[in-house]
Amino acid sequence: MKNYELLAIYKPSLDAEELDKEVEKITEEVKSYTGSVNSVDKMGRKKLAYGINGYRDGYYTSVSISIPADKVVEFKRNLKLNENVIRFMFMEEAKKVQEV
Repeated sequence: MKNYELLAIYKPSLDAEELDKEVEKITEEVKSYTGSVNSVDKMGRKKLAYGINGYRDGYYTSVSISIPADKVVEFKRNLKLNENVIRFMFMEEAKKVQEV
């Protein structure tokens, strides 16, 4: 399994409880792919650099996950279908280089 980082921006109209449910959905989906969630960082509500679908701000979350490489396409597709996600960026985590 590879390690990935998901940076997602959720609609600003969500309250704290709804945002927690959305993050829990991501966690359950990763577990359904026999993966694991390494860390979750809720960065809070921030202003967007430019408007997206009429939104000027959104809730930022960063989730570090491990899932099989063959499940990435399906996972990204499900993120696109989630109506509460304004925008997301899904990338492979860089390997840490040991200093000599």
